[in-house]
Amino acid sequence: MTDAVQTPSLDNFTKRVFSGIQPSGGLTLGNYLGAVKRFVEMQNDDFETIYCVVDQHAITVWQNPEDLRFRTREIAAFFMASGLDPSKSILFNQSAVPEHAQLGWIFNCVARMGWMQRMTQFKDKAGKNAQNASLGLFGYPALMAADILVYHATHVPVGDDQKQHLELTRDIAIKFNHDYGVDFFPVTEPVIGGPAARVMSLRDGSKKMSKSDPSDLSRINMSDDADTIAKKLRKAKTDPDALPSEEVGLEGRPEARNLVAIYAALGEETVETVLRDVGGKQFSEFKPMLVERAVEKLSPISGEMNRLMQDGAEIDRVLKEGSLKARAIAEPILRKTYDIVGMLQP
Repeated sequence: MTDAVQTPSLDNFTKRVFSGIQPSGGLTLGNYLGAVKRFVEMQNDDFETIYCVVDQHAITVWQNPEDLRFRTREIAAFFMASGLDPSKSILFNQSAVPEHAQLGWIFNCVARMGWMQRMTQFKDKAGKNAQNASLGLFGYPALMAADILVYHATHVPVGDDQKQHLELTRDIAIKFNHDYGVDFFPVTEPVIGGPAARVMSLRDGSKKMSKSDPSDLSRINMSDDADTIAKKLRKAKTDPDALPSEEVGLEGRPEARNLVAIYAALGEETVETVLRDVGGKQFSEFKPMLVERAVEKLSPISGEMNRLMQDGAEIDRVLKEGSLKARAIAEPILRKTYDIVGMLQP
């Protein structure tokens, strides 16, 4: 989009956060440190916070229906076990709020083919078999834009791999406003940060921690108990050198950087602060410190998740209540969008 287009000031909108997680597989430490930990922090700041299990995005590739239902509840349990309070934040699943899909169609007609074709995640997921990928997998960034803008969200906490999609959301908002001569949709700001915004594999510090990695030792699952967490961290790949006292000393040492970043994020410290304390230590000294901190922070979450999953009806109740709160915000915004576009609403 051209810089000449006037964009509305975020000061004109309620400070509102939106983000979500797909129920398309197991939950890892990357989901916690890269996303949910920040979700929890933001609900205690000066924001209205809206968090979603994005089940409609999950079906861009085929999902077993029973597994999808289970994982939707599991992510809701993960949110709550991590500290998301349904009395402070709106928590729901995407398909329970039809305004997402309705605005998504409008945005399908605003977004340009060239924008979609530049989306690297489609290329990564479709691979060489792009002709057999679903249309939803190609077009879902427009639905992601609708997820955000149907609430006039002003801020979105995102990982590095989602920055491109948020740029598309901004482009869609700007083009819609420009095409219809309005200052209706905010140009949403990304919230990126933290020492472990991108958590890497415990077996290869150059690769992102992933639920799809064939080695379970490559990741901390949020369902892992204390003994499993400790075992995986003790086996995490390192290098033979002592830890440096300054961050520049981590250059070219991806495994060392990853473990220090995890330790820092779990303790709500900066990498620089950690290195001032542990500089000069060998991994034989540092790993027990990391194990102790990780078990202390993470095992209560897995325990609470397991407890919550024993009562699916209560999780469903929380999600239904959240969907009603979400629709109270989304429905007037969608109705005004239809009016702007010129759609008759008898």
